[in-house]
Amino acid sequence: MAVTMAEITKLRHLTSAGLMDCKKALAETNGDIEAAVEILRKKGQAVAAKREDRQASEGCVLAKNEGNFAAVVALKCETDFVAKNAGFVDLTKRILDAALAAKAKSLEEVKALQLDGRAIADLIVEESGKTGEKMELGAYEYIEAPSTTSYNHLGNKLATIAGFNLEGVDYQVGRDVAMQVASMNPVAVDRDSVPQSVKDSEYNVAVDKTKEEQVKKAVEAALKKAGINPNLVDSEAHIESNIAKGWLTEEEAEKARAIAKETAEAKAANLPEQMIQNIAQGRLNKFFKESCLLEQEFVKDATLTIGQYLEKAQKGLVAVEFKRVNLNED
Repeated sequence: MAVTMAEITKLRHLTSAGLMDCKKALAETNGDIEAAVEILRKKGQAVAAKREDRQASEGCVLAKNEGNFAAVVALKCETDFVAKNAGFVDLTKRILDAALAAKAKSLEEVKALQLDGRAIADLIVEESGKTGEKMELGAYEYIEAPSTTSYNHLGNKLATIAGFNLEGVDYQVGRDVAMQVASMNPVAVDRDSVPQSVKDSEYNVAVDKTKEEQVKKAVEAALKKAGINPNLVDSEAHIESNIAKGWLTEEEAEKARAIAKETAEAKAANLPEQMIQNIAQGRLNKFFKESCLLEQEFVKDATLTIGQYLEKAQKGLVAVEFKRVNLNED
């Protein structure tokens, strides 16, 4: 039977599929709208399955908060063109709103939520069919706290949420903290929240670096005492290059190697352990100040840490949790 334009228009309104796709689906089902919708859904599933090996590296990241609950969603796709499409952004907003309303606690729970009578996971598959791109719900994070805040960075690639220990946090104060998280990418709220494995790793790196520096200083001092410029012999590549340029003789190079080896071995065997630990601890403290939200220097006022800023804004106020989702590499 012939397919009418009214039927095609109705099917397009229901599915947002292309004109020719709707026409073919209606012809295949003899004008059965419901059967045509199912065919177009299956087509969407087929497109999604075909593209499973393709990377969904673009997308839209949005965050929102209401009272004591905040959430951030990342709907991913393959190209920036699709990511900026108004329909794609709107779908991300609707998914976020549904998650917020349900106070969803996991990515799987969000996928199972209903929108327009269908599971969100199915809607994403259908959207994939319309665009021909792989799409996926790439991330979902939430926070529950007495007060929450959210921040969406320009371009919809980065969003943050944060929670506080007190109710009634001023909007601008909350936003400032969420923006700090976006800008400075802390690893934890405070040093107590840093995983012990990270602390141990940072401390060990600091110890090794301190030992290397102490040995290097001793070697440089010994070379200078022997009348050799340390910069000319700080690596084998430099030694060979400087010999070729005539800046070093073979004899000077051998002498420098011998002095460096003997001095390094002697210094490494007699490093003052307490001094090494003190310097390493100082480096670990520097890591905490750079990486822990409450200890970070406030980007809007370098005279304050975030912890001090919050205390100044509201006595006893601290951030208790944050989440950050970024589609781009930091």
